[in-house]
Amino acid sequence: MEDDKPTLTTLNLDFPVWEQIFTVHPLVIVGTTDENDEPNLAPKHMAFPLGWKNYFGFVCTPRHATYQNIKKTGVFTVTYPKPDQVVITSLTATPRCDDGTKPDLEAVKTFPASEIKGHFVEDGYLFLECKLVKFVDGFGDNSLILAEIIAARAWNDVIKNPSHSDNELIYNHPQLVYVAPGRYAIVSETQSFPFPDDFKK
Repeated sequence: MEDDKPTLTTLNLDFPVWEQIFTVHPLVIVGTTDENDEPNLAPKHMAFPLGWKNYFGFVCTPRHATYQNIKKTGVFTVTYPKPDQVVITSLTATPRCDDGTKPDLEAVKTFPASEIKGHFVEDGYLFLECKLVKFVDGFGDNSLILAEIIAARAWNDVIKNPSHSDNELIYNHPQLVYVAPGRYAIVSETQSFPFPDDFKK
């Protein structure tokens, strides 16, 4: 029926666009070290490569310990969790107690970074060690944290390899993604993107 045809609708910018539609994002766990040298872990979905070189950025707010810890130490870690780590990733988002601790994080197993003071969540698939380049404040209550990747590790079975097709690699090692707002998905089937023949980065 003609009435079932969707119409292009203007969104009300009195509310964030990102709360009115679903969009797909990576899901990572950013690790920092607090003033007592204890690991602080927090999930982030507004996280992304900065260009084609080894730079990484994510959105945070100065109200969070993650921002303040990076301001003090100048470094942070990034763990890309696997699909079976959804609950663990969720635990890193639990509110802090009055004393500033997150007791639920005691159940999260970690291991130390190699080049900086920091920790990763065990059993993720990609691990980045990042050095702060700068903060860019002023996105409402939020800021963009820009960093250089100074060390990176990944399990050998998830690294791209000519002996396996890209589709096979992702099928055997599915990707966890955040579908904002408030949902997640597991990606196991992919297709090659149809780039034009003369496409260049």
